[in-house]
Amino acid sequence: MRYLQIKGGNKLSGEITISGAKNSALPVIAGTILSDKAVKLINLPKVVDINTLLKLLTMLGGSVVRNEDGTVDVNNANISSTKAVYEIVSQMRASILVLGPLLTRFGECEVSLPGGCAIGDRPIDLHLKALEAMGAKIEIKGGYVRAEAHDGLKGAKIVFDKITVGGTENIVMAASMAHGTTTIINAAREPEIIQLCEMIRDAGVKVDGIGTGTITIEGTCGKPLDFKDITIIPDRIEAGTYLCAAAVTYSTITLNSVNMEHIATTIDKLEGMGCSFTIDDDKITIHPATQLKSVNIITTEYPGFPTDMQAQFMAVATLADSESIIEERLFENRFMHVRELNRLGADIWLKSHSAAVRPVKELFGADVMATDLRASSALIIAALAANGITNIHRIYHLDRGYEDLEGKLLALGADIKRLQE
Repeated sequence: MRYLQIKGGNKLSGEITISGAKNSALPVIAGTILSDKAVKLINLPKVVDINTLLKLLTMLGGSVVRNEDGTVDVNNANISSTKAVYEIVSQMRASILVLGPLLTRFGECEVSLPGGCAIGDRPIDLHLKALEAMGAKIEIKGGYVRAEAHDGLKGAKIVFDKITVGGTENIVMAASMAHGTTTIINAAREPEIIQLCEMIRDAGVKVDGIGTGTITIEGTCGKPLDFKDITIIPDRIEAGTYLCAAAVTYSTITLNSVNMEHIATTIDKLEGMGCSFTIDDDKITIHPATQLKSVNIITTEYPGFPTDMQAQFMAVATLADSESIIEERLFENRFMHVRELNRLGADIWLKSHSAAVRPVKELFGADVMATDLRASSALIIAALAANGITNIHRIYHLDRGYEDLEGKLLALGADIKRLQE
């Protein structure tokens, strides 16, 4: 098993380019099932989760061609199976996103119950309730969701009891080929959902309310969609992660290919901690604080502070000038990195869904274990600032969502190696 070894204390400098957003690419890939023609995908990140979902498409009978220019052509014209097996879906929760498009295009499907990071309970009951409202017959048996709508899904009014990103994505895709009009109330508003809606709209489907909490979609009555080329938006979480790495090491770095609107809350919090920024179109340069200040964070749905940046900011806050308070409102198990950060010398105390991050003068290298994707990046951030050598184990979590992280950090001057245990 491989691990990362980081020798802390190096200042970072230089510039890197942010990759395509994994969390946007996954629903876009699932959305290609809605078409019976080839779809060209541009700026797909080279990460494990993307490869897993592309593999699932090929297992269903789709075709995936990787081109020399880095683009990927997906053609689902000849899908011969509508069963997404446990072998794939158990590896990645986002595989459940094939449920909506398979059901609306083929009238039936079987999708294994999902797996993925153990950051908390993320049930799919809201997905299933919405599909039932659209006329689907749903049965859960043998670890699989079995869904049928042989006469096609019907447009419906869907009111989500709570905001759900995956649920919104699944129903947007299901509604695109349904009979009639579907209105989704209390829809998630993440940039990744906006890209999915725009992809469907640009294929000729009438979609209103993009970027708002109410999305209305007029389905094609079973007619497959014809997508234009799709360029994946920049990864806002990757951008935020590198900004945090610069902040904690008091470094100046530049990131290319960034959407500033998507990282507005990250910029705001880092400015509050004493950092400053120079912004030029899609390029952002972070300038370090004189002394990092404390930060108070409450995670919430977009456009609020993203839960996927909570762990990274906690790592930065360990070296601030006073106590920071971080409240996690979305996932109950998303403080598993606290114990590992404390192994590096942090002083973090938990009470229910809140963490008090008390300042320490320095962190020290140690052996630590990644528990999920974003916890992995938090440990890397802390290790970059720690005295001595840190070994980060179980980095397969990291490879699910960050493209060439070691290469990018090396380009910025970090002392980082991937080694074999």
